[in-house]
Amino acid sequence: MIARGVIVATAMLAATISVRAEDRPLKIGWLMSYTGPGAAAGAASDAAIDVFFKTFGKSVAGRKIEIIKRDTTGPAPDVARRLAQELIVGEKVDFLAGMDYTPNTMAVAPLSTSAKVPLLIVNSATSGILAKHPFAVRFGFTTAEMAQQLAAYASKQKFKSVYTFVHEYEPGLDAEAMFIREFKSAGGAVAGSVRAPLKATDFSAYIQRIKDANPDAVFVFMAAGELPPIFLRQFKEAGLDPAKIIGIGDITDEASLPVAGDAALGVVTAFHYTQTHDSEANKEFARAFKSVAPDRPLNFLPVVAYDVLRAIRQVVEAQEGELNPDRTMELLKQIKFESPRGPISIDPATREIVQTVYFRKVEKRDGQIVNVEFASTPDVKDPGSAR
Repeated sequence: MIARGVIVATAMLAATISVRAEDRPLKIGWLMSYTGPGAAAGAASDAAIDVFFKTFGKSVAGRKIEIIKRDTTGPAPDVARRLAQELIVGEKVDFLAGMDYTPNTMAVAPLSTSAKVPLLIVNSATSGILAKHPFAVRFGFTTAEMAQQLAAYASKQKFKSVYTFVHEYEPGLDAEAMFIREFKSAGGAVAGSVRAPLKATDFSAYIQRIKDANPDAVFVFMAAGELPPIFLRQFKEAGLDPAKIIGIGDITDEASLPVAGDAALGVVTAFHYTQTHDSEANKEFARAFKSVAPDRPLNFLPVVAYDVLRAIRQVVEAQEGELNPDRTMELLKQIKFESPRGPISIDPATREIVQTVYFRKVEKRDGQIVNVEFASTPDVKDPGSAR
């Protein structure tokens, strides 16, 4: 409660006093997992920060950029909330950014709103977060938008029955509800549904239930990280064909494909970024990324983190370094540029990302297991929750 009082006071000060460029550096509080099951996210975003500094330099509008990193340790909302308080009150950050797990973002967003510190979300995929928190903007994706696209795909493939398997937390529940609603409305049948705890590592019982139901396809959402390759390998070991899986891109995230190996071949996913995406912007980013992180696979997370930093740079430049939080939010709603993932913009009405969703299939090319795009839907944005 003490922190909230201080936050309100800080907000009043920020709203009424302009910050002179020469007074202090531009401070960005960066909240990601650097340890725990999502530790790869922190390392990947660090590489994106390095690419950003290498491309644009370490100052903007006369202000030195200072990124203050904090480790949320995985899905740990209490930790994320405490760290955000420290960044807002102690460090007096101009922006909060990063965020990988939805529970963490849901804990931080109220503080961002109270303090009027813009929150730029890299990867929390639950619909509904932004509606309650006007100082948050999403640059990643929502599971609802991907599930909606996959339901349409399943219908076009004339699948009669689909089983759903999701991680049991907010993005998974969003994905499950949207897929079932859309697939049923198109005339499909749901053969069954199972949910796995976020930390489960043995999926054999869930997979056996899928096998017994013998659906035409299996819709899957799992948070990216160490667990999707385990699921894919157990799926194949159970005698099921991975090509029956249609999932949200986390299941075949480029960072985990080498571990999944042949168990991922044939899986079809919908996602907002593909390492092999054929554009000059992506090739340029891939070269820069390789120069700073030669041993790290390029996946969606550093691309979105890079986009977040570009957006911050744009709104600071537009204000010539003299930041006003309300003006910053208005400018963020107008963001539009060519990303390595394709053209992106922010929907000014909802502050949700608008982007192309790609359909990909896992194939082996030149000895490497990769996602290969074969279709796309432009200008997709969050359809809202189906729950």
